[in-house]
Amino acid sequence: MTGRKYIILVGDGMGDYPLEELSGRTPLQAARTPNMDAVARRGRLGLVQTIPEGLEPGSDIANLNLMGYDPKRYHTGRAPLEAASMGVDLGRDKTAFRCNLVTLGFRDDGIYMEDYSAGHIASDKARLVVDALNEELADDVISFHPGVSYRHLMVWDNGPEKAPSFPPHDLTGREVGYLLNDFDLPGLNKIIRDSWNTLERLKETRGDISANSVWLWGSGKAPAMPSFKERYGVTGGVISAVDLLKGIGVYAGLEVINVPGATGYLDTNYEGKARCALDRLKELDFVYVHVEAPDEASHGGSLENKIRAIEDFDERVVGPVLAGMETFGKFRLLVVTDHNTPISVKTHTSEPVPFAMLDEADPPEGAPGRGYNEIDAALMDDFVEEAHLLVELLVRP
Repeated sequence: MTGRKYIILVGDGMGDYPLEELSGRTPLQAARTPNMDAVARRGRLGLVQTIPEGLEPGSDIANLNLMGYDPKRYHTGRAPLEAASMGVDLGRDKTAFRCNLVTLGFRDDGIYMEDYSAGHIASDKARLVVDALNEELADDVISFHPGVSYRHLMVWDNGPEKAPSFPPHDLTGREVGYLLNDFDLPGLNKIIRDSWNTLERLKETRGDISANSVWLWGSGKAPAMPSFKERYGVTGGVISAVDLLKGIGVYAGLEVINVPGATGYLDTNYEGKARCALDRLKELDFVYVHVEAPDEASHGGSLENKIRAIEDFDERVVGPVLAGMETFGKFRLLVVTDHNTPISVKTHTSEPVPFAMLDEADPPEGAPGRGYNEIDAALMDDFVEEAHLLVELLVRP
């Protein structure tokens, strides 16, 4: 145990571009965020590069980096991280694939990605889909494992480790039929096509099932990572509704702190995340709190929902946590977003993102007029080139 407490608060996908409908402001500038602004005003404000050059701007890359692990060294794929969270043992020979439940549109001019989340399908209905997939498509080599909402897993014994990956949230509204005719991976695409008949039969008995296809991506095998305590000398935990984040925590040897009502969407239990983080910090040194809602709103292209998610994150997570950290006496708090998810493109981008780090010794008056947003952060001339170095700055003596 250390004398000081540490916490990282991640609002997934909060970063954006200036928007005409916001009079040239970004959503972070337009949203009411007094608590994040207080951290930026009192503490250290700058930009951090969460996506290394040459790597895809995924939440797996960015959050692995923010949790203190260089993705160029430790990243083997997204799905293996989710497998760890779900308790699926990959061993050395199994390849995991992220298995989204999606809604495709079959038109005369092609096949379109209508909804990457099948309408944010409820977990109980999704479980029926996964059960049907196992009944009709699984065998001694391939199996399906249920997750949360539209996010599930397929495991393939000796499957292709580095299969081409096309995140479905990057394909919304686009024609995707050509991606299913990759002759280098006929087995993988056959599974996707076979799922159409399976889900069609399920919909005949359960008309409320919104998914009509699976989408397989993010493949990889289990990574080898040192524990967080080995790297940084502190005990810790992770809070998220997303299996990806929990899986990083498992490989990092962090305690996975489950919060009832955490959904990964606008209706998530914000207060529960803040409360559980502060409660576990009574025994742990460090907690990583991840909130998915701003990213989901961005993928959906809803500016209204994105601003709502940012304001909820500030009021219902950052505010209570900031007040609670003060009671520990010695603390450091980091507010950050993992990547930009601009409304205009509805997907992740690789630009540096704003961070704000507060130490208990920082003066309460701070710098008036400074806020937590992309523009103010860029003006500070404080750039952290590799995000995993932020953890070293956070937990330094």
